[in-house]
Amino acid sequence: MRILLLPISLLYHIVLTIRHKLYDWRILKKTRFEKPVICVGNLCLGGTGKTPTVEYLINILCEKYKVATLSRGYGRMTKGFQMADHQSTYETIGDEPLQYFNKFSGISVAVDEDRVEGTQRLLYSPNNAEVVLLDDAFQHRHIIAGLNILLTDYQNLYCDDFLIPAGNLRDVRSAAKRAQVIVVSKSPKALDETEKQQIIKKLKPTNKQKVFFSYLEYAPLLPLNETAKTVSAETTDSVLAFCGIANPKPFVKELKKRYKTVDFLHFADHHAYSEDDLKTLLERFKKLGGEKKIIVTTEKDAARLTNSPYLCQFENAPTYVLPVAVRFHEEEKFNEEILNYVQQDSHHY
Repeated sequence: MRILLLPISLLYHIVLTIRHKLYDWRILKKTRFEKPVICVGNLCLGGTGKTPTVEYLINILCEKYKVATLSRGYGRMTKGFQMADHQSTYETIGDEPLQYFNKFSGISVAVDEDRVEGTQRLLYSPNNAEVVLLDDAFQHRHIIAGLNILLTDYQNLYCDDFLIPAGNLRDVRSAAKRAQVIVVSKSPKALDETEKQQIIKKLKPTNKQKVFFSYLEYAPLLPLNETAKTVSAETTDSVLAFCGIANPKPFVKELKKRYKTVDFLHFADHHAYSEDDLKTLLERFKKLGGEKKIIVTTEKDAARLTNSPYLCQFENAPTYVLPVAVRFHEEEKFNEEILNYVQQDSHHY
């Protein structure tokens, strides 16, 4: 079926190529900022691990710099620039920005469809951010990031993929040349040097590009409701897992490593859970076998559920969140790359 869609992908390729040329020739306006701006993005439709990568960057930068994150805020019901505060919900700023705000103190979290306007307000407002992390802005050519970090999934490298609708790419492969850093995400924790070099050879980075490999590291479950605080997740027999993320495979794989029985329901990315959705999940949970059973979801889904008026339906069902973090095979070198860029760019103002 996807082969039949190749002609549409070819037309899309032509449109994107023309768009990129207009930016390259400076016919379309681009804006650069004096302060450090780091973009984390990908070429595909999603599921490469941008959110935990942004969190990793926050962790290594926030001790020395005033850090701000800027996202579009997918799924929110507001428009324009919004700064996260303690009254924010996923409806006002989106699930990922809300996750950043809840996990990290001392950083500024904002959303804006206009990345230039949003960055301007973060850098030169009373918050006076020293570093802005652009979440999923690689395709936004009207803003020039000082450092572009391009993610590509170990299981689905962009060099092996096609443009939509024949494939999962939303941008041309050649766009990868604009990145200073390429990260092969979700790679195995044990990855030998030979395979690394084979992947790098396939990606064909330029002499100025650096390639790093990252993997996911899952933490112990965290309770999402009061009932979960009274139950030991380690002695569980069965798990009902659910999520609304682009690539649920690592999430499910991790749970299957921990538990004997895992029943799984997948919703669309950034899915807004309705009362009927939670009733369906609860019915599925009741039918799940095992004397000791729990419900598990992701951090991004938890951000959408925390203020839900329907979450009370899970009052008697212990519900947990599975936290995830990114780690790098060459952690010191990657950290040095990031810190050197910020330090050098910070000298410009």
